[in-house]
Amino acid sequence: MALFNRKNTAPSTTATLAVDPALAALTGTYTIDPAHSSIGFTVRHAMVTNVRGSFGDHEGTLELDGSDPAGSSASIDVRIASVDTGIADRDGHLVSGDFFDAEKFPLMTFRSTRAEQLGGDAYRITGDLTIKDVTRPLSIDLEFHGSATDVYGNERVGFEGSADILRSDWGLTWNAALETGGVMVSDKVRLNFDISAIKAAPQA
Repeated sequence: MALFNRKNTAPSTTATLAVDPALAALTGTYTIDPAHSSIGFTVRHAMVTNVRGSFGDHEGTLELDGSDPAGSSASIDVRIASVDTGIADRDGHLVSGDFFDAEKFPLMTFRSTRAEQLGGDAYRITGDLTIKDVTRPLSIDLEFHGSATDVYGNERVGFEGSADILRSDWGLTWNAALETGGVMVSDKVRLNFDISAIKAAPQA
């Protein structure tokens, strides 16, 4: 089911677009549920394997327009110190001045500037990603997983997506040369998003 589906109900000589009422009903403000969401990354290590990590402390808001995807937006804040790769020493290195310098730059943020439907349940949201006070554009390809009402009566929507970046574009340049050639950490990093968000109650 597409989140922003439009049906052509008129003859071919007159293009009239109608919106599915069930999808339009999803319009509203949603809060990302950190207990059921994941924001993480995958990066090549020592040229031969991947290291995966995630940020346990994050929050964000989605403004969904079920009638027109261009009216949707997203805002996400990630606390760098919450990084977890499963190895404490590596996490400590990541938050140090060699990488994120979390004490000086505690947050990574994303603020969307544009949203579009690519077809079916595929969407792309474009915005500004800020790391270490460096802001650069980022496009995230997302798949809409649908909506449901959970056992507590919360209306939820789900999205999953990813984006590839070069960490050097945000000033994350630390590396070490390998004796066999190549480097310890690849410049290319894949950001991974698995989002469950809860619809806010209507204002009285």
